[in-house]
Amino acid sequence: MALGRARRGESGMNYWPGFVDALSTLILGIIFLLTVFVVVQYYLQQEVAGKDTALERLKAQIAQLTNMLSLEKTNKADAEDQLARLRATLAATESERDQYKARAESAGADQVAAQDKIAALSSELAGEKKISANALAQVEVLNQQIAALRRQLTALEQALDASEKKNQESATRITELGQRLNLALAERVRELSRYRSDFFGKLREILGNRPDVRIVGDRFVLESEVFFDTNKADIKPEGRAELDKVADALLGLEKQIPPDIGWVLRVDGHTDARPITGGPFKSNWELSAARAISVVQYLIGKGVSPKRLVAAGFGEFQPIDTGTTEEAYRRNRRIELKLTER
Repeated sequence: MALGRARRGESGMNYWPGFVDALSTLILGIIFLLTVFVVVQYYLQQEVAGKDTALERLKAQIAQLTNMLSLEKTNKADAEDQLARLRATLAATESERDQYKARAESAGADQVAAQDKIAALSSELAGEKKISANALAQVEVLNQQIAALRRQLTALEQALDASEKKNQESATRITELGQRLNLALAERVRELSRYRSDFFGKLREILGNRPDVRIVGDRFVLESEVFFDTNKADIKPEGRAELDKVADALLGLEKQIPPDIGWVLRVDGHTDARPITGGPFKSNWELSAARAISVVQYLIGKGVSPKRLVAAGFGEFQPIDTGTTEEAYRRNRRIELKLTER
């Protein structure tokens, strides 16, 4: 009967090669998408980093110009105050001069003294006018400097706005590329899920409806007693016969799935919660890992690519039955096969 099942499995394998070409193209496409996304993301990140640095420099320059503008405004205010004081002094001097002129006209005896006083006041008035002219010139220069600073500040603000807009556009492009990549990856995951279903269906057909073999979610679960003796990691002859069927199914799967889909068959070893007593293994960790490695090595020996296999040991820490009966312990001692993305 086993020979008959093996022959039926061999004849069933003829349905799979038709998918090879299409799936190969699919895998090459996702690798190309991933490569383009990584390269584009790298250059966009470099561009965004450079724009951030330039943005910081512009902000610092704007702050410096703002401080200079405030200082120039303060200087202008001081100059204007000084000009106002000079004008007030000039007005007072002119008023005093006019008073002395009036006195000189009314008092002939004091005319000479008054004329001297008038001359002195006129000289002082000319000096005040000169100082006032200098102050006006200084205010004009300050006004020109303030206008130039304002123009420079406006140009920097425009450059800052342009830089921020470009940064936003770069971030939007990165987001769009990420969304496109996520859609492509989701499509690949759906493809892999379909192959997983086909693979598990093939395994169920090959191994038959055995009570010690079952599918739980996305895993194919086989009880350890099928392959190993107690506290041992050497595969029993009857276990090798079952693994031969698994290897045949995997070899067919390798031909069907396109090479651009990253997938592996993960072999997980599990034990029950009882401590190990005697034997070469000191813990359930070591025993579960050794059993998973034995299965992987056997499949490699049957021609399965090592790149498509992963061995993992979970010890007693992932039970599927939390009971303490012998039946629960037997269910927890298991080997799980999971077809997953790499």
